Amino acid sequence: MRRFAYNCATIGLIAGISVAGLPAGAQTPTYCEPDIGSPANLKIIKHGLLEGYLASDAVPNSLRLLPPHPKQGSLAYDLDVANAESTFPLQGTPRWEVAAIDANLHFPEAAAIYSCAVGVPITKDGTPRLYTLLQRTLTDAGLATYKAKNNYKRPRPFMVNGKPICTPDDETELRGDGSYPSGHTAAGWAWALVLSEIAPERRDAILARGIEYGKSRYICNVHWLSDVQASQIIASGTVAQLQNDPVFRADLRAAKAEVQTLRLQGLTPNGDCGLERRAFQP
Repeated sequence: MRRFAYNCATIGLIAGISVAGLPAGAQTPTYCEPDIGSPANLKIIKHGLLEGYLASDAVPNSLRLLPPHPKQGSLAYDLDVANAESTFPLQGTPRWEVAAIDANLHFPEAAAIYSCAVGVPITKDGTPRLYTLLQRTLTDAGLATYKAKNNYKRPRPFMVNGKPICTPDDETELRGDGSYPSGHTAAGWAWALVLSEIAPERRDAILARGIEYGKSRYICNVHWLSDVQASQIIASGTVAQLQNDPVFRADLRAAKAEVQTLRLQGLTPNGDCGLERRAFQP
């Protein structure tokens, strides 16, 4: 018979105040759940993605949650255009290089994107539970953008301004994929939120990297500012929904233990931290 470890949390009393109808001083209830994480036989779904944690009816509906994208002639659209133009001088700089790295969501390369911010190497062998968690949350957050993407089919900036993008090999595919909201940003911001739970001692660095990840999408000239902002809303909703999933919570706890172990070992990140420092300097 299979045996499971259990994760338990006691609902404590604060200053002697009763909880859930219990009198002050009474024994407090304990909540336990099986500490069962992701199975080994996860499915590969479309575009080579690993299946997510959320059932289809649990994924946030971006078409309901987001307003339509800014239309030409509006102040918001003018801001999108001005923001895009302000990034043109970054082409060919270290910041442009980081934007190209951020565009690659294929594993194992994508696993290292937040390595410098977290401060440890993130790999399939060294952090297997974190590696799986990143793959599965990528799917949940990315897919959450597609109802709005497919409805609006917004043209991407390079299709309007004619300027280059940081990943020219992706141009044909990107032309057929709506710009609003940004699937990459949804995944990147979801990762930042989750990783800030896993490594709270590095929270500011991780969230700052998440903001830079979103900026990479308009620096790359493949998304508008409003695409990025909308996706951060969808990512936040996705992560909130993930907190209700016991398998996600089990992977989160295991990933935190993995990161703590690597930190004690003093292992260095597997991202290009020197490039990031040059790219993000004021």
